[in-house]
Amino acid sequence: MIPVLIARSGNSEKRVAVVDDSHLFRDKLADYDKVHFKFLEAETDTLKRSYRDLGYDGLLHIPKLDIERPGGITYYSQGQMNIGMKSQLERRLSELIEEQRMQAAGIDKDKLKDIRTSIDIINRTGKEEREGSAKVSAAVGYVCGFIIYIVLLVFGMSVMRGVMEEKVSRIAEVVMSSVKPFQLMMGKIFGIAAVGLTQFIIWVLLIFFIYQGIFLFISPGEIQSAQAMQGGMGAGASQEMARNIRYIAGSINWFMIISCFLFYFVGGYLLYASLFAAVGSLVNEDPNDIQGLTFPITVPIIIAIVIMISAVTDPTSQLAVWGSIIPLTSPVVMMARIPYGVPDTVPIWQLALSMLLLVGGFLLTTRIAGKIYRTGILLYGKKVTMKEVVKWIGRK
Repeated sequence: MIPVLIARSGNSEKRVAVVDDSHLFRDKLADYDKVHFKFLEAETDTLKRSYRDLGYDGLLHIPKLDIERPGGITYYSQGQMNIGMKSQLERRLSELIEEQRMQAAGIDKDKLKDIRTSIDIINRTGKEEREGSAKVSAAVGYVCGFIIYIVLLVFGMSVMRGVMEEKVSRIAEVVMSSVKPFQLMMGKIFGIAAVGLTQFIIWVLLIFFIYQGIFLFISPGEIQSAQAMQGGMGAGASQEMARNIRYIAGSINWFMIISCFLFYFVGGYLLYASLFAAVGSLVNEDPNDIQGLTFPITVPIIIAIVIMISAVTDPTSQLAVWGSIIPLTSPVVMMARIPYGVPDTVPIWQLALSMLLLVGGFLLTTRIAGKIYRTGILLYGKKVTMKEVVKWIGRK
């Protein structure tokens, strides 16, 4: 039930001012879901500076159109337009233009398929009016958030299994004759973190060298010739597609994304790994104890991936904002929002607060896990209850 409720409440309400220079859509663009339209009679340049002061989230400018070749429709907003709203608005405007075409040509509805069109809204963000791509941002955000989600589960479980093996085999008793329990726990956590970072760096380097190798050994002309021989697109279309891909890839702040990914990769792992290490110290020879003890830890991770799916479609909703600030969900959710742009879609204060709380969350969970680990790692032959664990946490 929780994922359904989150999905239904994820989208935020938006008010959009509309300036229709074509006079084709006046009062024909109906409200839908939580998006409300208001047609205004004003200069576009004036509204571009004041639409936020008037209480609107965006400005939709429809210039004078040739209904046979419509184009130039632009949506102005502070942050990037979410992909759900963009798709809905393009579909509705396309349907209205189709009606205009039918009326002008005297065509009945049975010939609708012959005159269908599609609208591509240009989204310009921020004061500099940079052009963005909602689809690319959504794809990058989803991939980054999902990788963090997998990292938290896989490497967290690795820490827990490592602690369990040391406890069950009584190796921990021998090691703790030389180091303190807290040092042993942190050694396990940072050791596996180093393994994870090494794997990530290897992935990045492999992708980079494979990408460079393609253009090193195969020229663009050979690629276009092969496509032409196989009945694919022509040379001109291939060059246009290559230019579009490079333009879209260049419009994304990869330095910001990779830097934040490394931070949330490490911060999220350290936060959850300390909790998984504490759980591993509580488990005895009976592996069935794992399910009940790991449940409180895995639930926030699952909630985070559900919020992330909603944040990808609407990164400025209240659910996405708070999910990206709370430490237990921020590593997954924030990485879904960052590709949409910093500071346009994600303000600097939200990113800074999220990072600060994540560091504080790691320090708090490490302190709690250390107290549990100190007692649990040397406790054998007894099933531990949550009441006893709470008592351990309260000890100085």
